[in-house]
Amino acid sequence: MKKYYSIIKRAALRKLLLLLISFPGVLTAQEKSFNNFRRGAVGDGCETCTDPAYRVTDLLPEGSFTKGMEGPAVDKKGNLYAVNFREQGTIGVVTPEGVVSEFVVLPQGSVGNGIRFGRDGKMYIADYTKHNILRVNLDNRQIEVYAHNSTMNQPNDLTISPVSGIIYASDPAWRDSTGMLWMITLDRKVTLLEKNMGTTNGIEVSPDGKLLYVNESIQRNVWVYDILPDGSISGKRLFYKFDDFGMDGMRCDPAGNLYITRHGKGTVVKLSPNGNITAEYLLKGKLPTNITFSNDYKKAYVTLADRGCFEVIEF
Repeated sequence: MKKYYSIIKRAALRKLLLLLISFPGVLTAQEKSFNNFRRGAVGDGCETCTDPAYRVTDLLPEGSFTKGMEGPAVDKKGNLYAVNFREQGTIGVVTPEGVVSEFVVLPQGSVGNGIRFGRDGKMYIADYTKHNILRVNLDNRQIEVYAHNSTMNQPNDLTISPVSGIIYASDPAWRDSTGMLWMITLDRKVTLLEKNMGTTNGIEVSPDGKLLYVNESIQRNVWVYDILPDGSISGKRLFYKFDDFGMDGMRCDPAGNLYITRHGKGTVVKLSPNGNITAEYLLKGKLPTNITFSNDYKKAYVTLADRGCFEVIEF
């Protein structure tokens, strides 16, 4: 009888080893929760990842936002916003206590995408259907058209220089995989910086205001430019190129590291200021659209189009 059980155990062990060899990710995929801490070292060129352990949790039930969920941004009080709460053309807000509600309904026909907060404390929204940059006063929730240009394809996402207050906007034309890049100065003048690009999408200014990062989702390129004193750009060069999957929104931390959402892969990649991948964070969903940070930078909030909720990366 003992010999019989020994044979059974050896056979079971062989099956388990074969399963692990054939499907090395099966145990991870079967975890019921992503709340367990794990190392950020699962992606392209990430052999020397040094980030400490992290965990990923949900904020809000799945389906709280539409599949068009995008543009996460945090105000000075710690309130978290995103576009398309329950229906298109809205902005939702989550308080620090976790209470979610509708913040504003955009003007008829307008649909938001990227959101940023300016130095004036007001909210700026990329209105891709009406070719606007909208501005919202948080105190009275009044909405105005801050800038408009009918020759834009959208715009899609935006970033604001922490030094000059100038807005930069990406502007893809998904139908032909091209894109443009725009600048909106403090006098509300809209200037085309570059045309005939790939599908411009995620966009960010470095913390010191000296660099502009722009990614092209279809072409999988991340470009970096030098920002000149007048806000214009020069010195375009390739910062990073991925071999697979797409890209969407991205953000910098105070140290200048660039965090990029990998649309289709379900991860967030961390690139150092010199363009090396130092970590890759695994999410639950596969379609992250954008990312922002808590005010203390201890958490990253990621919007997921396939789940309609935020996933929170706790560093």
